[in-house]
Amino acid sequence: KMLTADEIKRFIEEDSSSGKKRRARQGMKYYEGEHKIMGARLFYVDGDGDVKEDLLRSNIKISHPFFTELVDQQVQYMLSGDGDFIKSDIPELQDKLNTYFDDAFWAEVYEMLTGCIAKGFDYMYAYQTADDRIGFQWADSMGVVEVRAKDADDKTEYIIFWYIDRVEKGKKAIKRIRVWDKKQVYYYVQVGNGDITEDDEAELNPKPHIVSSDEKGEKFGSSFGFIPFFRLDNGSKQASGLKPVKGLIDDYDLMACSLSNNLQDFTDAIYVVSGFQGADLNEMIHNIRTKKHLGVAPDGGLDIKTVDIPYEARKVKLELDEKNIYRFGMGFNSAQLGDGNITNIVIKSRYALLDLKCNKLEIRLKEFLRKIIRVVLDEINRMEGTDYQVKDVYFNFQREVMTNAQDNAQIELLDAQKQGQKLDNVLKVGNIIDEGTIIQEICSILDIDYEEIKGRLAAVEDDIQSVQRALEGIVPDDGAVQDDE
Repeated sequence: KMLTADEIKRFIEEDSSSGKKRRARQGMKYYEGEHKIMGARLFYVDGDGDVKEDLLRSNIKISHPFFTELVDQQVQYMLSGDGDFIKSDIPELQDKLNTYFDDAFWAEVYEMLTGCIAKGFDYMYAYQTADDRIGFQWADSMGVVEVRAKDADDKTEYIIFWYIDRVEKGKKAIKRIRVWDKKQVYYYVQVGNGDITEDDEAELNPKPHIVSSDEKGEKFGSSFGFIPFFRLDNGSKQASGLKPVKGLIDDYDLMACSLSNNLQDFTDAIYVVSGFQGADLNEMIHNIRTKKHLGVAPDGGLDIKTVDIPYEARKVKLELDEKNIYRFGMGFNSAQLGDGNITNIVIKSRYALLDLKCNKLEIRLKEFLRKIIRVVLDEINRMEGTDYQVKDVYFNFQREVMTNAQDNAQIELLDAQKQGQKLDNVLKVGNIIDEGTIIQEICSILDIDYEEIKGRLAAVEDDIQSVQRALEGIVPDDGAVQDDE
């Protein structure tokens, strides 16, 4: 039974109001720099005891996007390296894999990883490309609704995916809605908050997962046999990376903005005037600002008061918050100061927390990619008549860490000296061990294939023996040339 339009609308509304999606929206807002401080308001209690909003004091609102840096940092670090993450020792299979897992695929993975860390989970879905092969695209988790079956297994029976196509005049959003089951996909559209209707712009509705053409040009449909959506979770609880650092970021915003407000409100001194010889308060203010002098009675006076802003305490609190944001957010603080001795060991130690965080997500990313690889191998085997298995494919995530060039040069020099000393030691004992052992040890030190060298030496030995046999009877043993006569 297919979902009705009313059921689709109800599922979308229930999913949008769920706690899971509320937390995901909050994570995405902080990633985009929309922090809690943007809604800050100032209040005071008047003489009658009523609470009123203070519209005269400074209320500076500045977001400090630490979470944006933490998310981008983790994504970039996980996908650092040469970009060749999915590999196989079978050359023919590797060539096929490269056509599927190209730069376009990893661009979609980049978007999915960003959403997964920021929101707690995100999706990719499979589709048929213009080349009649399977392709993969990122699907924003905010628009994905999993409809579970009512039986005991609680498996996903439908996937609803919606997105805003455009906004027409009158600010009515055009929402495109697609509903997937195991065989086909249904297309719907919704204008504003109106009813959900079938999408007339869809060429086929419903449309099979795969549409192919036979030799006569007639089209026929087939399915993947499963709902082609793949979900990557940021931990078992699908928690946003914002959760451990949200309070610290909010506190940092508050401290920084409060300091800015203090500086803005107390830039001018407070003038205490007694015995002013003038008409009213406005005249006194005018004289202070423009004429820079006042006339006071003989017993009057002028006292200038200034306010000391406790910026040192705020500065210490800001530094502590920043340190804890990177500590509990498990990120790399590029602004961290050291003692000037930045060796490779020191650099790696600063990446330790980021490595731990990436290692946890990498396990789930590999599990996620194996599901996609299994689908790709099924298509390759079906089209090529092969029998490739998932075990024929492995992952190569080699994350790059910045290093000290001088430290690297020193390490290379020490390695070269160590290698030279080993060669000297082998040559010194050359008179007491056989030639084959010497060659084998030298190959081991220089990282050379001994079997290949051994084969070449055998070929050279055969050539020498062949030459010696050819010269027998022509060149005498004493080296003198024989006389033909």
